[in-house]
Amino acid sequence: MPVIEVAGKQVNVNEEGFLTKYDEWNEEIAKVLAKQIDIELTDAHWKIIKFLREDFKTEGETATSRRVQTVGGVPVKDQFALFPKKPAKKMAYIAGLPKPKGCV
Repeated sequence: MPVIEVAGKQVNVNEEGFLTKYDEWNEEIAKVLAKQIDIELTDAHWKIIKFLREDFKTEGETATSRRVQTVGGVPVKDQFALFPKKPAKKMAYIAGLPKPKGCV
């Protein structure tokens, strides 16, 4: 697995650039990753990112957009507004989590 530097920290990533080690992520890394895909993080973005990270700890996999809606309380429409085009993939990327299953 490749190792890259993000926000001054060495992190392990897969071939698509997703972080592979949960504990290597921090909020500074999230800000850099978001900027790389032209997203400026707001409180609404952080709500989803924090939900995803907590949910991952208990479920062992990255939540899908549907789960973010039903369990996290953020409608899919809002997810698309915050993370345009491919919200599940972008949310997971910024949150330092694996790409959700079923996300092409």
